Amino acid sequence: MQRPWVAIVSALAVMIGGVQWASAALLILPGAPQPASAHIELGRPTLAPFSYTMFCLRYEAECRPRRSFRGGPIRLTEKRWADLREVNRTVNAAIAPERNELGLAGETWIINPVRGDCNDYAVSKRHELLQRGWSARVLLLGEVVVGSGEHHLVLLVRTRSGDVVLDNLTPQIKLWSSAPYRWVRVQNPADNRLWAAVGREGT
Repeated sequence: MQRPWVAIVSALAVMIGGVQWASAALLILPGAPQPASAHIELGRPTLAPFSYTMFCLRYEAECRPRRSFRGGPIRLTEKRWADLREVNRTVNAAIAPERNELGLAGETWIINPVRGDCNDYAVSKRHELLQRGWSARVLLLGEVVVGSGEHHLVLLVRTRSGDVVLDNLTPQIKLWSSAPYRWVRVQNPADNRLWAAVGREGT
């Protein structure tokens, strides 16, 4: 027998006509089951990446404290889901991937460059969502480690239905816990100039 919340999701898929929105609806329905790890757990304060400090000198407005830091995650509406999908898709398509071969010396985070690496994709997506009126407190840059051992930057978006990841390595928007990464540190939602380690022990 079909569960009531599954029937509701199916009906939404028909009414809205979007398979991806139906997937998102599984997260936002009040009666839908949610994984215990839907929200990332931030631990002790930690140093911000040096490249982020340099980014803030270049783009002061992007790092300026904002009044919108009061409050928690936002509700993931159909309009907001559409914003996330569009920004993720357009930024991924607009920037030609270019590997940084210079290490730390080549770490310059640039908004909307013609060519760039993961850092440029992440800060560009955050910038575009800020331009659309999103609150800075829910748009957090996050440093992760990929399977090869390389460090990688993504955009973590905090919603009441779970924290989701916008990533240049995949067109899919996933819950943070479903991304195949080891999480290192994330911007502090209370003040985006500060960063926090992920997890109770910061490991």
